[in-house]
Amino acid sequence: MMKGQKGYVLIQKGVRAGSANASFLSTITRVLLRWSTLYHQRQELARLSDDALKDIGMSRADIEQEVSRPFWYDPMKH
Repeated sequence: MMKGQKGYVLIQKGVRAGSANASFLSTITRVLLRWSTLYHQRQELARLSDDALKDIGMSRADIEQEVSRPFWYDPMKH
């Protein structure tokens, strides 16, 4: 372990019959939470003032384009 490093590595041994269902539910939950986060971030962007948008290098047109995207569109996946 490196100096200042904290934590442990967990290794999964074998796959149990119920773990496939748990994995599926975990994946669905993670996707739904990501979609919710994207939706709320886009709404926050839409509420920013023009001066705030200028500070982050975006225009009102950029924001309108981003807000008009479907909630499931994830720029990190495309």
